[in-house]
Amino acid sequence: MLDFTGKLKELRKNKNLTQKQVALELGLSERNYQHYEAGTKKPSFDGLINLSNYFNVTTDYLLGLSDNKEVKK
Repeated sequence: MLDFTGKLKELRKNKNLTQKQVALELGLSERNYQHYEAGTKKPSFDGLINLSNYFNVTTDYLLGLSDNKEVKK
């Protein structure tokens, strides 16, 4: 199972997006988003929710607590 940083990078690459594109969509600086992928900073609770909504995965998936990406509707 990938860790948070690995999952975040994988999700971004699967959508063929740059770090800058994701940062702009989420209202973050590119550098802040780069820190998330590098593991030098962690998102806030609200930031984690925004990431999971943006990539349409569960927070449990992002945190490495589950392999199930599916968001229940």
